[in-house]
Amino acid sequence: MATWLITGCSTGLGRALAHAVLAHGHNAVVTARDVASVEDIAADHPDTALAVPLDVTDRTQIASAVEQAKARFGGIDVLVNNAGYGYRAAVEEAGDADIRRLFDTNVFGTVDMIKAVLPDMRAQRSGSIVNISSIGARIKAAGSGYYSASKAAVEGLSGSLHKELQPLGINVTVVEPGAFRTDFAGRSLTQSAKPIEDYAETAGKRRKENDTMDGTQPGDPAKAAEAIIAIAESPEPPALLVLGKDAFGAFAAVAEYERTDLDAWRDLSLSTDL
Repeated sequence: MATWLITGCSTGLGRALAHAVLAHGHNAVVTARDVASVEDIAADHPDTALAVPLDVTDRTQIASAVEQAKARFGGIDVLVNNAGYGYRAAVEEAGDADIRRLFDTNVFGTVDMIKAVLPDMRAQRSGSIVNISSIGARIKAAGSGYYSASKAAVEGLSGSLHKELQPLGINVTVVEPGAFRTDFAGRSLTQSAKPIEDYAETAGKRRKENDTMDGTQPGDPAKAAEAIIAIAESPEPPALLVLGKDAFGAFAAVAEYERTDLDAWRDLSLSTDL
């Protein structure tokens, strides 16, 4: 039995993962900004679940959540940084406050959660950190520049962290989901307040009022949850896991495009050495 701390459990993947972890017989600290939204999960598993309020932009709440997890279950074996949200805007359209709020949640919230659990994981020379990213970090769609950048930052951080922690017995995995049947493209999605007409045919097509994806996504959150549990329980978990046929196909297409571009400009690239 392992103890998991999962951020962002009120809906979507986080909620599905909380249910799956508990069904597998593990302990779970289930968190949300509004703790009332996850108290039903804890009520169904009174011996193995703990509902805790957690806004990942609040370091006091982060410290409290970790301490409550340790007091109840003795420690944290698996941290899943799932809390986050989408933001759509052309790069020029985005409001400064919106950008900072997005990065405070998606990037610095992840950083602060990691730093809160690492001292104990290092002491016990074991643990697993799963950072939920997005295929958006790779495909960089028009209108998702800031969201893609926030997830790319998480991936860059995670890659270095993986190399730093692997010798200490701690694993780090980035999960890149495609489109899953959650409210990510619905209630949770935010966007710039003032669209610019010149971007109507690029970023504008992905604004909420023009997007028909919500409710039609191909991915099953319950199956994604099982996949995340599988990597956490694996003796040799991957550094990167892509989830969904759409994400797998997009990943392959981007890799092929980048290789073609690399080869096309090979001579110029190699011409700059002394």
